Amino acid sequence: MDRSNLWALKKLPTITSKRLVFRKMLPSDDEDMFEYAQNPAVTRYLLWEPHISKKFTRSYLRFIQSQYSAGTFFDWALTLAENGKMIGTCGFSYIDKENNSAEVGYVLNPSYWGRGIASEALFRVMEFGFIELDLNRIYVRIMEGNTASERVAVRCGMRHEATLRKSMFIKNEYRTIKIYALLREEFLRMR
Repeated sequence: MDRSNLWALKKLPTITSKRLVFRKMLPSDDEDMFEYAQNPAVTRYLLWEPHISKKFTRSYLRFIQSQYSAGTFFDWALTLAENGKMIGTCGFSYIDKENNSAEVGYVLNPSYWGRGIASEALFRVMEFGFIELDLNRIYVRIMEGNTASERVAVRCGMRHEATLRKSMFIKNEYRTIKIYALLREEFLRMR
């Protein structure tokens, strides 16, 4: 049973925060995306490998357009409000309609690390999920060792719920995954 307002994601809306505009990724974002997506430090704790060329990034962004059109992709480009530069992505990587919950993910250009931007982005996406979509639970899976991402989750009010030892085979090794989550009722109390 679908208990949420997921219809609001069918045409991924543009939303904003203090410093960011969250919009659909565009093919014209290829230069900005490649700038961070080709960096092994960025993808170290992600499921995907660094982008090998700008051509690969362009192809990926064209593919994403078809996913937006199909209503099956819920990840925003994070762009700076001051100049429109795309500096990362944040959004819902999985939505569990039956249980009214969603997994979030985020990635940021290292030139913008340490400025609170990832926390601002995650908080705004969680706000959208809890308020606009009426989700009950939002969680993130973080590879062990990614302490910066854990700090972002905690800063946004998420709690560590579980550590799944060597539970995912990623980049030719079994990786331990930590799960952080926040409930709608907790989010509303902290607002």
